[in-house]
Amino acid sequence: MRVTELLRDPPAPPGPFRPGFWRSPLRGPWMTTVLGSLLLLGVTVVAVTGLLSHAAYEPGLGANAIVPAGRDLPLTFTWPTSPAWLYALDQGLHVNVGLVTIPLLLAKLWSVIPRLFAWPPVASAAEGLERLGIALLVGSALFEFATGVVNMQNWYPFSFNFVVAHYYGAIVFIASILLHVAIKLPVMRRAWRERDGLAPLRASLAQTVPEPPDEHGLVAAQPAAPTISRRGLLGLVGVGSATLLVSNVGESIGGPLRGTALLAPRRTSGPGPNGFPVNKTARAARITPAMTGDAWRLRLAAGSRSVVLSRADLLALELRTEELPIACVEGWSTSQHWEGVPLIALARMVGGDRTSHVLVRSLQKSGVLRRATLTRNQYADDRALLALRVNGADLSPDHGYPARIIVPALPGVHTTKWVSDLRFGA
Repeated sequence: MRVTELLRDPPAPPGPFRPGFWRSPLRGPWMTTVLGSLLLLGVTVVAVTGLLSHAAYEPGLGANAIVPAGRDLPLTFTWPTSPAWLYALDQGLHVNVGLVTIPLLLAKLWSVIPRLFAWPPVASAAEGLERLGIALLVGSALFEFATGVVNMQNWYPFSFNFVVAHYYGAIVFIASILLHVAIKLPVMRRAWRERDGLAPLRASLAQTVPEPPDEHGLVAAQPAAPTISRRGLLGLVGVGSATLLVSNVGESIGGPLRGTALLAPRRTSGPGPNGFPVNKTARAARITPAMTGDAWRLRLAAGSRSVVLSRADLLALELRTEELPIACVEGWSTSQHWEGVPLIALARMVGGDRTSHVLVRSLQKSGVLRRATLTRNQYADDRALLALRVNGADLSPDHGYPARIIVPALPGVHTTKWVSDLRFGA
């Protein structure tokens, strides 16, 4: 008898699953459509620049491939060296637009939170698949933004490889959002049409009323009185986005604005010619004075030919000075005047100037920065240098003394410091 009664008159759902729990009069298909449209613009920029960054960060040459060849998606190509600020622009957009998008993401989640607590959670197999897709979308979005922000801070509270996890998380996120947009596009079109585009933004607080009831349960069943207009809500989100942008964009633009980048770690090697940002210090890389002193030698090799050069030998060669940026995956960039030997000149010393790539090795024994592979178009660029000095002074230990790689438009991770070997391969 008890079972029959429960089936006929089931108990009320708990807490946030109750129909009257969510009471904001601003929620509804139109509000979600506006926030979703703005969010879609932001994540499109973030996704495109992120995939381009991956192509620059991991050319398909083996030595740079954290994900082994054959297991990665075919999204790599030879990254160009012009314009020199290409990677700085790409990663500056990726990081700063990503930050701007965070308030939009949070507002979008707020607008659909009643759906996340729908009761019963799954009413049919089709709805179960839809909710699985939403779970993947929400989970991958939170993962991507959270790991991206901690990477900006050079803080890694997790044990997995950030680059690999962030990349494959992005693939899940992109696939999920494409599926979600395809499913919700009819709802978005209807919301725009029925509410006359942006007309609800003209309503004052006194004129703010709930949207008509909808089949998806976004509109509150028992709406409370409004405390902010829809225009005010979007303005609040805009202020949050602008605040994050102002607090970080200086690290990408540089100059006087660098001091306003409150969210960016203060990474400099002190005043003077070498006083610009650095990700990893010589101490952190376990580079000692004995390793970089008079006994240091640079080894060049191509096939059976090899040459060994001291720093004095390098300084005696024809040197070139170029103003080139370092642009890092965390979003910061800085342009400096570098002086050194063109990499193509070093390649010619061992007959390696026609080879497809050069493997650069560092004195650093572990970590991603211990080596990098440069394609021919990268090492053969006349501006690509084995830098010995910067801004008229010797490189500091933190900036790679006795020698480092500097190539236009390359991610900073490939501008290897404390170089020990250049091996030109077919």
